[in-house]
Amino acid sequence: MKLHDLTATQIVEAIADKKTTAEAVARDCLEHIEARESQVKAWHYLDPDAVIKQARAVDARASIGALHGVPVGIKDIIDTCDMPTEYGTPIHQGHRPRVDAAVVALTRRAGGLIMGKTVTTEFANRHPGKTSHPQDPARTPGGSSSGSAAAVGDHMVPLALGTQTTGSTIRPAAYCGCVGYRPTWGEIRCSGVMEAAGSLDTLGLIARSVEDIVLYKDVMMGIEPQRLSPTLMQPPRIGFCKTHFWDQCDLTTQKSLEDCAEHLARAGAKVSAVTLPAEFEQVEQAHRWVSSFEFARNRAWEIDHHYSSISQTLRDNRLKDGLACSIQTYRQSRQILARLRRSMHDVINDFDVLLVPATSGEAPLGLNATGNASHCLIWTSTHVPSMTLPLFKGPHGLPVGAQLIAARNNDRLLFEAARWVHKQFLA
Repeated sequence: MKLHDLTATQIVEAIADKKTTAEAVARDCLEHIEARESQVKAWHYLDPDAVIKQARAVDARASIGALHGVPVGIKDIIDTCDMPTEYGTPIHQGHRPRVDAAVVALTRRAGGLIMGKTVTTEFANRHPGKTSHPQDPARTPGGSSSGSAAAVGDHMVPLALGTQTTGSTIRPAAYCGCVGYRPTWGEIRCSGVMEAAGSLDTLGLIARSVEDIVLYKDVMMGIEPQRLSPTLMQPPRIGFCKTHFWDQCDLTTQKSLEDCAEHLARAGAKVSAVTLPAEFEQVEQAHRWVSSFEFARNRAWEIDHHYSSISQTLRDNRLKDGLACSIQTYRQSRQILARLRRSMHDVINDFDVLLVPATSGEAPLGLNATGNASHCLIWTSTHVPSMTLPLFKGPHGLPVGAQLIAARNNDRLLFEAARWVHKQFLA
């Protein structure tokens, strides 16, 4: 196995056992990036010499950190003191923050290598960047964390940071065949991360194993990493939920999820159908107004000084909505989402996790859009943790994810259940 194919957990163990070094891992990843980047276009900024300098400094450390020698991609709306942070727009070309975002500083503290800045859509919103799908360059990798998902999916790095305001981590991770995780809202500090809509924003993690997500989540919390129990949990209680967005899934994805529910039931899980109350049909419009209202206020300076440099896509959609949204509509929408968060507690109460689609299907053809985010919208709006697992293939052989949802602040239970589910498909 090539070093760039190792997971983060495997890299740390190999370095601790003196089977390799941070510099050797970095060089192998850089060689793979050089071979693949012209097709995938995952990176907005990459300085190989700086990466090797970081790796040598990590190798010189006396102790082994939790992410010792692990290359990490950082979405280009997350501040880095030694690299540009340009938010996916020419308006901020050359911008150099003076300090690292909290999650970047914590990554460095744990011995992680900041490999570079990954491509984001413009202001982490709808207008795509240059990145293509790692398995089919004619298809979108999803967004807005497009470069992060493509880099992990193509084995350029084992870990990458994204963000999510609607489906910006889960959707690209699902498209690119990765494990993607959006934490309970407010769980991980967003200091130094560009705000899109603070009522909804979280960091997001993209990896190739559940164990790597667990490891990196604890690093970002600034706590001693706690591995999952070596023994699998008892078969979980799973609610199979066909939301009002179910009909937006293609038939292959619907069938895959139905088969998945049956497979997990045969493996011992207690699987029951669950239906969301009718009030959840309000979520799409409420999310639209909250996210657009907050986004437009956060971009006030760019609107006032560089409006013509903002893409037509963004001006005609998110900004148009946000500028037209009244304060009454915004407040009413916030109240709707607050009620739905309370209702979500009752929905999940009898289950460990819900099983739902991550996307409508495979990554769609074309690079001018990033795909349907509706299958993430409910869970983002209700602040619950979610994870996508690469369990299926679509009709063109491309990845399709299954999404698991847990109750707020039950992220650890989500990890345990996700590992159990994933094991049933690896057996």
